[in-house]
Amino acid sequence: MRCPAYITTMLSLLLAACSNARDDDSPRIKSLQNRVIVVERSNDIEGGREDAVKGYRDFLSTPADDSMKMEAQRRLGDLQMENAEDKAVGADAAMPSALARPAGKKTTAANDYADAIKLYQDLLRRYPERPGNDRVLYQLSRAYEQVGDLDGSLNALTRLITAYPDTPGKDEIQFRRGEFLFVRKSYAEAEAAYQAVIAGGDNSPYYEKALYMHGWSQFKQGSYAASLDSFFPVLDRKLSGHDTGSVLTEIPSLSRGDREMVEDTFRVISLSFTYLDGAESVGRYFARQGARAYEYRVYQNLGDLYMKQERVKDAADSYAAFARRYPNHPQSPLFQVKVIDVYKQAGFTALELAAKKDFVIRYGIGSDFRKTSDELAYSHVLPYLKQNLGDLARYYHASAQKTHSAADYREAARWYQGFLTAFPADPQAPSMNFLLAEALFEDKRFGDAAIEYEKTAYQYKPHAKTADAGYAALLAYAAHEKQLSGKERNLWRRRGTESALRFADTNPNDRRTPAVLTEAAERLYADHSPDRAALTARRALAKLDLFKIERKELAGAKIEPRAVNSMRRTAWTVIANTEFESGGFKRAEEAYTQAMLYTPADDKERSVLNERLAASVYKQAEQSRSVGDLRGAVAAFLRVADVAPSSPIRATADYDAAASLIALKDWPAAIKVLENFRKSYPGHALQGEVNVKLAAGYLETGQLDRAATEFETLAASKKDPQARREAMWQVAELFEKAGNEKSAAAAYERYIKESPTPLEPAVEARYRLAEMNRKKDQTREQYRWLQEIIDADRQGGRERTDRTRYLAATASMTLAEPYYTDYKKIRLVEPLKKSLKMKKEKMEEALKAYASAADYVVADVATASTFRIAEIYTDFSQALLTSERPRGLSALELEQYNVLLEEQAFPFEEKAIEIHEVNARRTAKGIYDQWVKKSFSELGKLRPVRYAKAEKSEAVIDAIR
Repeated sequence: MRCPAYITTMLSLLLAACSNARDDDSPRIKSLQNRVIVVERSNDIEGGREDAVKGYRDFLSTPADDSMKMEAQRRLGDLQMENAEDKAVGADAAMPSALARPAGKKTTAANDYADAIKLYQDLLRRYPERPGNDRVLYQLSRAYEQVGDLDGSLNALTRLITAYPDTPGKDEIQFRRGEFLFVRKSYAEAEAAYQAVIAGGDNSPYYEKALYMHGWSQFKQGSYAASLDSFFPVLDRKLSGHDTGSVLTEIPSLSRGDREMVEDTFRVISLSFTYLDGAESVGRYFARQGARAYEYRVYQNLGDLYMKQERVKDAADSYAAFARRYPNHPQSPLFQVKVIDVYKQAGFTALELAAKKDFVIRYGIGSDFRKTSDELAYSHVLPYLKQNLGDLARYYHASAQKTHSAADYREAARWYQGFLTAFPADPQAPSMNFLLAEALFEDKRFGDAAIEYEKTAYQYKPHAKTADAGYAALLAYAAHEKQLSGKERNLWRRRGTESALRFADTNPNDRRTPAVLTEAAERLYADHSPDRAALTARRALAKLDLFKIERKELAGAKIEPRAVNSMRRTAWTVIANTEFESGGFKRAEEAYTQAMLYTPADDKERSVLNERLAASVYKQAEQSRSVGDLRGAVAAFLRVADVAPSSPIRATADYDAAASLIALKDWPAAIKVLENFRKSYPGHALQGEVNVKLAAGYLETGQLDRAATEFETLAASKKDPQARREAMWQVAELFEKAGNEKSAAAAYERYIKESPTPLEPAVEARYRLAEMNRKKDQTREQYRWLQEIIDADRQGGRERTDRTRYLAATASMTLAEPYYTDYKKIRLVEPLKKSLKMKKEKMEEALKAYASAADYVVADVATASTFRIAEIYTDFSQALLTSERPRGLSALELEQYNVLLEEQAFPFEEKAIEIHEVNARRTAKGIYDQWVKKSFSELGKLRPVRYAKAEKSEAVIDAIR
């Protein structure tokens, strides 16, 4: 410990003794360099000092009065002291320091001091009761001190104060005694000496020094608590009312010596508290003795001392104790900073973090400290607050990135937010806001991250992270969107889209802007904002074109050609889709064509674009068709094959082109398109419709065979029974009309086989087959089909119709004709019995056949059958009359034979008349066909009287039996 400057200067020997004797906790004893010792000069002796010394010595050697000798001896001693002092000053001037003199070396000054000591001792021995001996003892003490005899000096002072307790300068004497005693480690006696000075009052120039040394004396005795009652009054005198809070060197009222005393006092106080309970003892002391303005210095020095002693925890506790005791004191934040620094230097990370948290909580923007502090005072806190908030945020962020702990991420976000609340306009705010967003993103709090990224990008002036933050916001929006569903997801999707547009507006030259615009266009389209989607897509294309023209490298990186092509494709696709949906199919076609240019052949999206392109052309065709421009529609439909030959919609377009041509009655062109359709799309679902339309085209152009073939194919493809029957029937009819009777017959037969019901068309088919055979004179086949007609109608039950009955009736009539022919072929010749029998049998067969035909009650068949029956009866009557006569009859026999024949023939003629009259009576029902007319004609012959006149209506019987 360095020596204080305020202690009285002593002899070099004493200094050496002090240096050798002290320990590390002792104050040093220096000479009182500024003390002035007043020694009375002899005024009655003229000449120099040496002459005066010689004169006094000569005087003492003569007999003289004792009182005069006492005075002369005293003055001689004082002169010797003066000589010694003058010589000592000269020697000191020639040497750097009295301490540099060789130990034990006699000097001229020392000899003079020794002479003075002898003179004073002799004077005191010879004249112990002499008045003024207190001054002699004082000088003697000084002389002993100068020659290094501290014991002698102390004894002289002790003798002086004992003999003369009220001597002038007693405070100095006691102080010097205390000094000597302290050096001798007689701390209790030194304490008493210093206490004597203190008791004299604070007017003494030695009062403060005595207080200081009194405390040291107690300290050296281990009375640490007691010593504080001496040390603190020293500080009170030097600092009370003068401590500005700055460093001691800047306190105007403190001289250098005062400052050194204050510093040493603080140090010994700190030592005292370390021997007690440390910072707790400080608190108890001031609680008992009252607070001091300089109290913070006590805690500070105590903490500093602990740090020198490497007692880290004690140092931190000391600093923290003041901060806790006086939370709103201006120095309190600085003490918390010291706590932080202590733990930081020691590497106690956990404690350092806790201390930083305490700092932020105690001195943050919303703290009581801030509320009670003025702006100037708080301005000193802000740098530390900023540092600690940043440190805490970065620490927990780094920790979270290692541990992936949600708690750490939230802690990091807490401190980032604290920083931004406290320093919203700080230059570091954008960076801290970005890191806050990063922490939220890494913690998968994507929604909060998006908000913070946007703040970073758009709420500050442009900075290094503006573009990155804006782009990161888009990533956060996209990630958060995946965490949501329903309306909330749609809301965040739209917010993300708006953020993307804002990014593009704010960062027009960023290399990511084209991609951002492209994706925004897609999102706007998906969110049913076609106009904005198309506008944004065109912005993206314009930006890509600009970059291409300027050959720019954005943010140090070129846009990859593949990425450019992808963006162009997407942008054009959005434009095309919006045009398509708004009915701008021509513009949509152009946009899809552009999109296709930027789509690789092996890209799966190409087929989608190809289809949309085809649809655009197809829709143009539909538009033309809707306004009646069928030729334009045909051209557009057929153009689908040119722009998108592989599109599935091409087939539909070709088909619709054919349909439009059919509507135009352009059958040749329609047939050509349809035939190409059949060839190009063999398995297409419209092939059946193509068959129908081709069949119609062939019909219109007279190509009946080909039409029939189409219907035949169509019939085979029909699953609906009715549709299949109708197609099969049309096939047969077309073949029949085309004159292809073989194919027609085959078609009718297939129809009968596959569709025996409904009855009527099946019977009709048999009829047509019968007719075809009739025309070819294939009577056998004709009769077979006629019989099938009859059988089918007979078995038809409720399915029988007028048509089936009619066809069955006509079939019966036709089948009856052979019987009539066979009947007519037989002539009545000899032997008459035999021929008559045969003719009669054939007659019965014919009558039965015609009767069956008549049973159908079909007018023209009934009248024909009736006529034939009547005709048979007439013929039979005539056949009898004209039959061959037996040979060998006489005239009479012949006459009788003829009469007999007439008798036999007459009933048949009557029967014929009766049956003809049945026909005649049908006129009453409005029936008057050829057969009725013939019956009237025959009746005119058979009964001319009645029927040879104009025909008239008669009642008609209902049936013929």
